[in-house]
Amino acid sequence: MNILLELFVVTFRVLWAFVLAAAKWLVRPKEKSVAGQVCLITGAGSGLGRLFALEFARRRALLVLWDINTQSNEETAGMVRHIYREMAEAAAAAPRAGDGEKDALPHCSLQVYTYTCDVGKRESVYSTAERVRKEVGEVSVLVNNAGVVSGHHLLECPDELIERTMMVNCHAHFWTTKAFLPKMLEMNHGHIVTVASSLGLFSTAGVEDYCASKFGAVGFHESLSHELKAAEKDGIKTTLVCPYLVDTGMFRGCRIRKEIEPFLPPLKPEYCVKQAMRAILTDQPMICTPRLMYMVTFMKSILPFEAVVCMYRFLGADKCMYPFIAQRKQATNNNEAKNGI
Repeated sequence: MNILLELFVVTFRVLWAFVLAAAKWLVRPKEKSVAGQVCLITGAGSGLGRLFALEFARRRALLVLWDINTQSNEETAGMVRHIYREMAEAAAAAPRAGDGEKDALPHCSLQVYTYTCDVGKRESVYSTAERVRKEVGEVSVLVNNAGVVSGHHLLECPDELIERTMMVNCHAHFWTTKAFLPKMLEMNHGHIVTVASSLGLFSTAGVEDYCASKFGAVGFHESLSHELKAAEKDGIKTTLVCPYLVDTGMFRGCRIRKEIEPFLPPLKPEYCVKQAMRAILTDQPMICTPRLMYMVTFMKSILPFEAVVCMYRFLGADKCMYPFIAQRKQATNNNEAKNGI
């Protein structure tokens, strides 16, 4: 094809992509069904992972929950089973004939499976993934949610904690995806969700290891998305989730400028997950919460570095993690004193 003609076609497609994106803002796309599909969530024992599990359970997915903490993982499973029971009781109390999709999957077939897995160790990931395939079946929706934070300044952070942060927050995405993507490719069906962070798009001081791990997760996700497009596997969807500070306790103590904080408070976990679920179920490639994060990312990309520094200082974002790090350090010192270390 003549290069000028091809350039015209590309320009048209780019403009059309803008039109479609704008249309999705005005007309809410229909959410797809995940009923009966196997959904695996890492870090399901608490925080966002637990809330994702509950949301997928309400949509009648078969849940596979991974967490390093067996007890908290079982607690999440108990909540999921309660939702399943409520749906079964409601269906029994008000049977409706010809309800299409809802009648296609008996409520008694809804189950939740729990596995204790350290996603920071690839041997644990691969062996647990093999158990899932044998005991549950092939995974259709993979939610890479597990995450950790060290809470130390770079020069005070033990190397082991830096490695742990990178393994759990970034490398684990490689292992889980390699474990479950082959069958998705074979079937040309599936969905891979990467729960990253706004700190995977722009950074701040004091959490170098965390930012690096989330930047890595974002880069992995974007490259994987391009690879699937290049392979013309359009049946496999990807969604990148980049929330602002979420009030789960993970970054307790983090503060921006007090005059700005009322306009940009920590996100409620429930709100964050509901926004992410809407993006996942409408095959949205990326979701930043709140929407202001899109603007921050854009400004960071076009402004000189010193201008970005000025903005950070005005917002109080340059040292927003320092109170959090100080709290973590104090808690560590208290534990050491209590244990006589």
